Amino acid sequence: MEDKTMVKQALWIVSILLASSVAMAQETSIVHDGEFEFLRAQFGEEWDAQDLKIDTRLAEIRETNGGKPPNILYILIDDVSFGQMGSRTLNYVTGIDTPNINEFASEGMSLMRMYTEPSCTPTRAAFLTGRQPYRAGIEEVKVALVGEGLAAEEVTIAEILKEEGYNTSHVGKWHQGDIEQAYPHNQGFDWAAFPLHQQVQLSLMTREAMQANNMLGFHASGQSNEFALDQRFNPYGLVTGVEAEAGGMAREVDLEPGEEWTQAHYEEMNERYQRQIIEQLEDLAAKDEPFFLQYWPLYPLNFVYPEQAISRNGGFHADKLQLLDGWLGELFEKVDELGISDNTIVVLMADNGLMYHYEGTSGLSQLIYRGGKTQHLEGGVRTDAFVRWPGVIEAGSAAGDIVHVSDLFTTFARIAGATEHIPRDRVIDGIDQTALLLEGEGNSRRDYVYNYEGLTLRSVVKREFKMHVPPPGVPGAAAPVFNIYRDPREENPQIGNALWAGASFQDMIKRHVLKINEYPHLPLGKGKPYEGIENLRPESVETREVFDSWH
Repeated sequence: MEDKTMVKQALWIVSILLASSVAMAQETSIVHDGEFEFLRAQFGEEWDAQDLKIDTRLAEIRETNGGKPPNILYILIDDVSFGQMGSRTLNYVTGIDTPNINEFASEGMSLMRMYTEPSCTPTRAAFLTGRQPYRAGIEEVKVALVGEGLAAEEVTIAEILKEEGYNTSHVGKWHQGDIEQAYPHNQGFDWAAFPLHQQVQLSLMTREAMQANNMLGFHASGQSNEFALDQRFNPYGLVTGVEAEAGGMAREVDLEPGEEWTQAHYEEMNERYQRQIIEQLEDLAAKDEPFFLQYWPLYPLNFVYPEQAISRNGGFHADKLQLLDGWLGELFEKVDELGISDNTIVVLMADNGLMYHYEGTSGLSQLIYRGGKTQHLEGGVRTDAFVRWPGVIEAGSAAGDIVHVSDLFTTFARIAGATEHIPRDRVIDGIDQTALLLEGEGNSRRDYVYNYEGLTLRSVVKREFKMHVPPPGVPGAAAPVFNIYRDPREENPQIGNALWAGASFQDMIKRHVLKINEYPHLPLGKGKPYEGIENLRPESVETREVFDSWH
């Protein structure tokens, strides 16, 4: 009997390997950027041999869990610089305690060189689509009505995982546009609770933020307005938080017609999202299918001081980061309590560097790397990132390999057995980093990053070197090139670096541009703001009519 069982298991593993061979053939047909193809020409055979071992390991992991692929919980925190989380030493330096995140970091792998995009909308789009955001027409963060968003033609990781039977839910910040096609329940999520806009509207455009001297000129009570003419210059009637299921209409919650949005509403929104992420985790874990669950908190972004600070730091962002650490501790504890830890990948990271415009009073600082939100500097695009997968990823491990947030798209698809659903008609920037997670440091398949600000390429990273793209007419040999290990703040370019690396960086840019010419960027989604919301308040209808009147 035991022999028969072993034969059945062997046949099952062989079938998985055969299927994975097909998947690998399909993987090679994924369109990647020119630089990855340049690397693959050098290391393709080695990677293919490694992939056979990885597929065997993935098959064994799935067999251990009754044939079920792993659940995925992805937590994305807003505007926190590298070093702000996961380090007891820097907790003491900054006066912000993150014990739960620190413990979580010790239970898995710390990705020590995770690159993101310079601001929240682009980073989130890169994760969702596996594509750097300029390829989808996404340039920057938007605050009020724009009639734009993530296009329906883009294929998200949620849509790909659903093809493999995953249940999908999203809780928290979304920030992918104010048009119906861009809402999460229309981009692959079965259920979603999210604000239409972001924290500038929700916490900064309030009377309380004005009184804290953080928002000037928005609230009418802050000045006499005796010479004001245009009554529609200040944003008005914006939709706040909505909830929705796939195939249905969204519905705004917790704001009545004519009611003014306040800091109290914002705090309740954050508390509600914390309750809902726990509820969604419990509901999804109770089902017999794998799940993909996103939690994108609004905190630590907050622009009002609490009545009593809980941190030694006391800044209005810092204090909420410490509060959020407690909430994440509750979430991690619930994962363990539900008995799903061993078959659940949990990723925790930040989307970009701090909102340096409020550095000092916010309580957050640039720390190791110079720069912050909106900037291509390391401080804008380097963040803490931790991955936990008990029994698979070595606890307490770290990797200094380069990773980009878009890589999670392709990696999650590979681990879920969903690679075949990745589109082949466009460039996918995300590189499969399963080898790095399973085999450890030194197994990344990326040693480069292209850093954009909007639609402009601002810098190129290769290994420990980084070139700030020179203006037209300036040769590469004269461009500023930094050694990030020796000069992490990018303050002292060395001509000795540029003289040998300048031409190589320019070749990287040429390979990049050639692929763009072969696969032109897709357009940004366009539409009428706030369609698909069934209970628009009269003031929201009015602000949309004003918007439509001149478009």
